[in-house]
Amino acid sequence: MDGMEGMEVTPTAPATRGGGRPAPGREPVHRRESIDRREPVDRPGTTSGTTPGAGSGSAPGAAPGTGLGAMIRTWRDRLSPSAVGLPAGHGRRAAGLRREELAELAGVSVDYVVRLEQGRATTPSVGVTASLARALRLSTAETDHLYRLAGLVPPDGGAISDHLPPGLRRVLTRLQSAPAAVFAADWQLLWWNREWAALLGDPAGAPPRLRNFARDRFPVDGGPARLARWPVAEADRDATDAAVVSDLRRATGRFPQDRRLAALIRELSAGNARFAELWATGAVAAHREDRKTIDHPEAGPVTVDCDVLSDGDFERKIVIMTAAAGSEDEARLRRIAATGPRSTVP
Repeated sequence: MDGMEGMEVTPTAPATRGGGRPAPGREPVHRRESIDRREPVDRPGTTSGTTPGAGSGSAPGAAPGTGLGAMIRTWRDRLSPSAVGLPAGHGRRAAGLRREELAELAGVSVDYVVRLEQGRATTPSVGVTASLARALRLSTAETDHLYRLAGLVPPDGGAISDHLPPGLRRVLTRLQSAPAAVFAADWQLLWWNREWAALLGDPAGAPPRLRNFARDRFPVDGGPARLARWPVAEADRDATDAAVVSDLRRATGRFPQDRRLAALIRELSAGNARFAELWATGAVAAHREDRKTIDHPEAGPVTVDCDVLSDGDFERKIVIMTAAAGSEDEARLRRIAATGPRSTVP
């Protein structure tokens, strides 16, 4: 259906990653002469003329040395000729590769390397970016960074991680009276603390597959909510609905090959009209905050601010609920945390 188009059009790059050289008898992705004939080689719809900040290889407002051109120069300078099978020679003023050598290894023109490093070319094609990554012997993380600097989706987003580092678990466990939980990039619930279970009900009673916030929010079978046992009102439910869906679409860009994420979106698009409507908008954004009022059966209504933090590349979502300092809501939250049942924390 139309709502699933976003899962198909995400650009992907060649499977080769990191610093491996082309296999014997196979040519690089782009031969130098083919690129020379088609200058400039920036992607369609972009320009390769002088841009603000040209000469630095960094975008306007970016920290020095962090732009595409600056990083290519840094990676070129650190790579010794011997590491790529070239003779060291004599008379070198620097230990790294010359621009001519990088151009030869990547199969591009010297002039194009110059323009990349000076910031006059900023949007290399997928093939050229892959060739540069191989020529520069970049690690997986560095290759991903290069692709993002070039405005491209990294070659393989990999699978969504359900791993929770022990250090993060310890930090969240020590939060005083603040309900906290950790979700994977597809909003699969991974962990919660005792305070979370006391405020919303213990998620341990729900089957693992149903411990998914998106699936819980957009049910396909009309079943009851599994992750909140008591009524929950939101300051703007429509806005939160849209934020969750746009956050899932954002996850498809980070993890384009993840089967669990793709299956979830297919399921919700086919079985929940509200989700399908929002998915069709194509909005992409991260879900950051919300305000909720939980009608707790013992303490009464408790209004909390719900903040969503991300831990970086793994896109785990750390959700923390707090009440305004000195408020009756804060007092109720503390009472709930102190008297609530002990949760079966995973």
